[in-house]
Amino acid sequence: MKTQSRKDALRYFFSKVVTPMGFKFTPDAELVDFLLEQEVILESKHGIPFCPCQPLRHDRERDMKIVCPCIPFHREHFDAIKRCWCGLFVHQDVTDPDSLPQLSPGEVGHE
Repeated sequence: MKTQSRKDALRYFFSKVVTPMGFKFTPDAELVDFLLEQEVILESKHGIPFCPCQPLRHDRERDMKIVCPCIPFHREHFDAIKRCWCGLFVHQDVTDPDSLPQLSPGEVGHE
């Protein structure tokens, strides 16, 4: 599998999933490229493009909640902080993702 072609495929697929939920790729193109590359690496190792910033626990139920895009599983939390954990996706109205807080679910009342 060629890394760039797989990143392009993930970008296409992910955009179809996150756009209807009110999210988009972060405007930081370098970050998008880096995170997609990390997902390709995880996918080649585990067969699934897991979130690159969340540890795998080898607990299938928990790990399936961090398959990218994991927005549906963490919607309330991500809506509150206007992005996902790693910052690959942000709310569609976000223009400056660096200004967004990175809060845990407990800090926003969604445990």
